[in-house]
Amino acid sequence: MPRKQPTDDVNPALVAAIGRPRTVLDVGCGAGLAALAAAERGAEVTAVERDPALLDRARRLLGRVEAVDFDDPGALRARLGDRRFDLVLLPDALERSRDPAALVADLAGYVGPEGRLVASARNREAWPLRVGLGGAELGLPEGGLGLLRRRDLEGMVRAAGLELLTVAQNPLLLKAARAFVGEAFDLSLREGEQEATGFRDLSAYELYLRAVRPLEVEVAKLSPRALAYQHVVVARRPPAPGPLSLTVGMLTMDEEPSIARMIDEIRAAAPDARILCVDSSVRDRTPEIAAEKGARVLRQLPPRGHGPAMELLLYEAAAESDALVYLDCDFTYPPAVIPALRRILESGADVVNAARTRTRPAAMPLANYVANRTFVYAARALEGVPVADLHSGMRGYRSSAIRGFDFDGEGDAIPIDTLLWPARSGYRVVEVPIAYQERIGLSKLRRLTGTVWTFIRLARTLGVGERRGDTYEVWDQLEGEER
Repeated sequence: MPRKQPTDDVNPALVAAIGRPRTVLDVGCGAGLAALAAAERGAEVTAVERDPALLDRARRLLGRVEAVDFDDPGALRARLGDRRFDLVLLPDALERSRDPAALVADLAGYVGPEGRLVASARNREAWPLRVGLGGAELGLPEGGLGLLRRRDLEGMVRAAGLELLTVAQNPLLLKAARAFVGEAFDLSLREGEQEATGFRDLSAYELYLRAVRPLEVEVAKLSPRALAYQHVVVARRPPAPGPLSLTVGMLTMDEEPSIARMIDEIRAAAPDARILCVDSSVRDRTPEIAAEKGARVLRQLPPRGHGPAMELLLYEAAAESDALVYLDCDFTYPPAVIPALRRILESGADVVNAARTRTRPAAMPLANYVANRTFVYAARALEGVPVADLHSGMRGYRSSAIRGFDFDGEGDAIPIDTLLWPARSGYRVVEVPIAYQERIGLSKLRRLTGTVWTFIRLARTLGVGERRGDTYEVWDQLEGEER
C-alpha cells in the first residue's frame, strides 16, 4: 500500500517548533507538509502559496489552499483581512521572496498577542554547499545565491518588532548519505508516494532516522554556521503585562481525605479561578466530591501514569484560560501562594517554578531529596539551566507557552520537559522558593519507573533550542514573603 513521503523532508526542526497552536497561517506552504503537521495537532490552518505546481500538490494534501502572491501585501490583506494567528509559518518561503525582510515585517502584523513566527531558510554559509556537496539533489541555487545567513534571519525578526526566542538547525543531508541509504536498501527518497516493498523498504528509513539522523543533528550543532543545512528561527510577540484568567489544575488519584479541603483553600486563594482535575481514582469518591465542589473533572481510566495525565491537564487548561497554576492535591504545596505565582505570570513571565529543594525540607525523605538533587545537577550540566528543583509539583504557565510546544506525555514520572523545554527555548522562567509541607495521604509515584522516565525525558530535551540559561531567573524569595 502507498506510504507517506519520508518525514525527513518535512523540515524536522520547523515541525518540532510548531507546538500545539489553535490557529496557523502557513505562508509559502509548498507541498503543505508543515501545514499538515499543524493540522494533525488540532490547529485551524490557513495555507497560502503562489507556485501553481506546489498549489496543486498542497491542495491534494490539505484541501483548500489560498492562491496568493505572498510578496504582495495588498493581496495578502485582501484574503486575510485583519485576522491574527497563534502561529505564522514560513517554511523556506523567504528564499523565494523578492524582499525577505519586507515579507517578515508584513507577516509580523498577522502574529496575534503572544503568538509566534517560525521561519526556516537554507544556510548560505554551510561549507559543504559551497564546495558542491549535497546541493544539486536538494534543489539549491548555484553558488548559494538566494540563500540566507543566520544573522540575516535574526535581524529580520527583530526589525519586525518580534522577540527572538531561539534558533534551531536542520542538519545537512549529504549526497553520499542519501545515496548509501538508497542503494543499500533500495529506498527512494524522492518526492511523492511509492509502493512499499516489504521489510527492506520499511527498515531502511527507520534505520536512517534512528542511527544516522541523530549523528547529523549533533554534527550540525558543533558549528551551526558552517554545518547546518537549514536554520529555523522562532520569534514571538512578547507578552504584555496585565490580568490573566486562571485555571488551577490538579492530578488526582484516590485523594478523598484531602480533595474537599483542597478545593476550598483554592477557592479562598483565587475565587475567580476555574478548577480542573484530571482524575484517575479507582478506590474512592474523589471525582464525585470534586464535582460536587464545583471543579471540572476529566476522568483518565484506566490510569496511564503522571505523564499522560499532565498532558491532558496542560492543553485543557490552555484552551480555557490565559494561565495555569497546577499543584499536588496532598497539601505538600500551599494553595495560599497561588495569587503570588499568578502575579509573576501577569508581570510577563512565561513559567514559574516553585522550588522546594535549595535546602532539604524537613517533610521530604532523604532518598527523595538526594534523587532530586542528582537530577538537578545532571540538568545543569547537560542543559545549561540553573534549576534548583526539577520535580516540583507546583508550577505556573502562560497558556501561550503551553501551546508553544508539543508535549508527549508518554511514560511515568513528573514531566521535567515541561520545565526544561521552555527554559531552553528562550521563554522567561522564574524560579521561586516555596515551603514544602507534610503530605496528606500516600505518594502515587513509582520510584523505579519514575527514575527511568526522568532520564528519558532529560535526554529528549537535549536537542531543544540552545542553551538559554540567561532567561531562567532565580529569585531569593517569593513576593510578599519574608525569608
